Amino acid sequence: MDVDRRDFLRAGIGVTAAAMAGARLASAQQTPQAPAPDLSRRIKLSLKWGMISGKASVLEKFQMLKRSGYDAVELDAPSNLNLEEVNEAVRQTGIVVDGVVDSVHWSQPLSSPDAAVRAQGMTGLRTALRDCARVKGTTVLLVPAVVNAGMTYADAYKRSQDEIRRVLEQAQELGVRIAIENVWNNFLLSPLEAVRYIDEFASDAIGWHFDIGNIVNYGWPEQWIRILGKRILKLDVKEFSRKKRDDLGLWKGFDCEIGEGDIDWKAVRAALQEIGYSGYAAAEVGGGDEQRLKDVRERMDRVLNPAKED
Repeated sequence: MDVDRRDFLRAGIGVTAAAMAGARLASAQQTPQAPAPDLSRRIKLSLKWGMISGKASVLEKFQMLKRSGYDAVELDAPSNLNLEEVNEAVRQTGIVVDGVVDSVHWSQPLSSPDAAVRAQGMTGLRTALRDCARVKGTTVLLVPAVVNAGMTYADAYKRSQDEIRRVLEQAQELGVRIAIENVWNNFLLSPLEAVRYIDEFASDAIGWHFDIGNIVNYGWPEQWIRILGKRILKLDVKEFSRKKRDDLGLWKGFDCEIGEGDIDWKAVRAALQEIGYSGYAAAEVGGGDEQRLKDVRERMDRVLNPAKED
């Protein structure tokens, strides 16, 4: 089943730039045609590998995820995980690796003015692509650039695109997509700009890993979802409270459980329905033992896969 999934993605990624250009003539500002609501479409639930606490083996951790009701997990790459053990755990439990997170994109950003740092970042990204393919994942989450006092926005934009273009052929050959994440990196701060950034590659080997909670500090997730549309390859799930941000400080905004912050989950679900999304959503919150992981999964199910709409 996993091999078929990768073969399908490899075929989809192999489209030509000309075909991509033709498919993207519609303006990003236009609201996509909404399909008839399909409440039976279930979003598959994943989480970050680092959320699983304890010294259990790879197989034991996969078994814990199975008991907790997850469909998948996202690994970090490069990492010291034994990928053969991972593949055996996938085989025994049915828990898939839906993707990996580039583990060096913050420390070795592709936007760095230092060519040696960029080269290290590229080595990390290429390794992440290969490792993702080895475990039959389909996306590598990438923070493409960091803008700060020493890195201009324009340079970050051009440098990161130039570097990413160099790995698109490898991504296509491996059947793995690069998924750009919206994070607090002072970069791609508008959904319209995010669309432009992705579409300028004219390649189906790159899309978006949409973090629902990260947007709430400066926008509304449902608006981003509709504008990004089919470019969304994966979701990250966390919560955010504007009141805690205002009363206690910026980062305290994340100090609330899924379903207990300011995200309008009904609006998010409606937007996901409109774009036809039914892929994976990965929790990115404080982890813990099996009881904690089950609680996180249940919270994600309530906000993303309710038994019925209100």
